[in-house]
Amino acid sequence: MEGGLKNPVYSRQVIEFVTVANEFCSFMESAGQLEKPDFILKIQKLLPLLYLKASLIPEMESVLDEGNEKFVTEQEYDFVKDQVQTHMGELDDYSEQWDPKISDNTEPVITNISENLADIYQELKDFVSLYSMGTTEIMNDAVWECRMNYENYWGQILVNALRVIHKIVTSDEELQKSGIQKDAKKSDADDIDTSNWLISKKIKDYRDEEKDV
Repeated sequence: MEGGLKNPVYSRQVIEFVTVANEFCSFMESAGQLEKPDFILKIQKLLPLLYLKASLIPEMESVLDEGNEKFVTEQEYDFVKDQVQTHMGELDDYSEQWDPKISDNTEPVITNISENLADIYQELKDFVSLYSMGTTEIMNDAVWECRMNYENYWGQILVNALRVIHKIVTSDEELQKSGIQKDAKKSDADDIDTSNWLISKKIKDYRDEEKDV
């Protein structure tokens, strides 16, 4: 494969997606340290940003014969899920809209925010772990698989979860259950400092190499 910054795995669209994906994973891992209202308001901002950046990932082809390595353990998945479930409480469960393309069942399906977000975390943590390895072929297939899974799976569950989060923060009744103060919704999202991330350092190294050529 072609190396250097010209390779699409180092494109601005991919780097921006990796940045947001890494922020999402870090947020989910530390969610237990937040108060319930703070968690809900931050995830309301992260989910649409994550969806937008994923939609801009360029199309790529797989180059390796073997499947991508997985990193998230069952214990890590359950840890993330349990933290979200604790925050959401009675707001966690919701009725999923029926999709005739994937099911013949016309009965409403009950799912929950905590499982949705844990599923997305698992996808993105595996992706970020692969991308951080710095091997172009592995990075390529990590991007390819993540984009494919976004289109076929986790993009939809993100939208489903965001629909419920939106209702929580815009409904007076749901706001009361969540403990969110109306004024708190006006606060800006925290700035993301990526200067010390491994991914950012790798890109800086590549740029320095290009200057030396």
